[in-house]
Amino acid sequence: MNYQEAAAWLNQRDHVLILTHRRPDGDTVGCAAGLCAALRGLGKTAWVLPNEDATDLFAPYLEPYLAPDEAEPDVVVSVDIAGRGLFTPRGERWLERGIDFAFDHHPSYEGFAKESCVDPSRAACGELMYDVVRELGQLRPETALPLYVAVSTDTGCFMYGNTTPATHRVAAALMETGIDYQAANKRHFRTKSYKRFRLEALIVANMDLHDGGKLAVTAISLEDMARLGADERDAEDIAAFLGQLEGVETSVTIRELQPGECKLSVRTVDGGLNATRICSLLGGGGHAAAAGCTVWGGVDDAKREILKAIRTVQHGG
Repeated sequence: MNYQEAAAWLNQRDHVLILTHRRPDGDTVGCAAGLCAALRGLGKTAWVLPNEDATDLFAPYLEPYLAPDEAEPDVVVSVDIAGRGLFTPRGERWLERGIDFAFDHHPSYEGFAKESCVDPSRAACGELMYDVVRELGQLRPETALPLYVAVSTDTGCFMYGNTTPATHRVAAALMETGIDYQAANKRHFRTKSYKRFRLEALIVANMDLHDGGKLAVTAISLEDMARLGADERDAEDIAAFLGQLEGVETSVTIRELQPGECKLSVRTVDGGLNATRICSLLGGGGHAAAAGCTVWGGVDDAKREILKAIRTVQHGG
């Protein structure tokens, strides 16, 4: 469906439960909060499923909308979830029951929902959700603020290569509702914890450069996180950090999540290697310039596997 059809579909439903993905970022959280606020503005019953991974950086946007344990939805909607493996433990129950509608902007969307509105041309799912909310006639400050967070965080405050003129127009329309976008920008882009500074220093210390400095790979182990006393908020959007190094065209950030499990985030420049093609070789996906995957093994295993995948794509595989 296009966004007009998706809005009409939602307008005919009630008792809606909205699902976010594992290790939630600003896009999935902002879409969930913005959509829930819009549906409630229409007089509908709507909730967001609590996400056990949400950090205190994004959790406040969800708090007014969290579903009680006794909630019994008629409709289940996912936002910014591309694949089955991205559902939270709570969300997996609803995946088994069946997802009625999915909103997404990833080209790797797996088609798990009965109905969907997917547009890979959008910089963020929040950009798509803006059109849906506007179509519902619910572009109010309480819907606009989380959607602004969705769009701004998924574009790195409008600095990533996925940012388009349309993205700026959406941001402008959201700002015009009177939201405190300056406070949001400071919270998400101009404030770092002391532990975050130490984590960035460690990332540089652990970095390996390849291909004459065009490829950078780093890893953060469980031991590293424990030694710094860092948590998920300190590591938010850490995958974007290495790409700031002059000359780097492809960066890989490896996070050891638990013994034997590493999450890999790949970032590339426009016109460079396709990050989705790299990560798809390891069972992952995402966008051309930003994708991720999981390697089952230790940090050294993850480095070996991602370098092998990069070489395969470099040689046309």
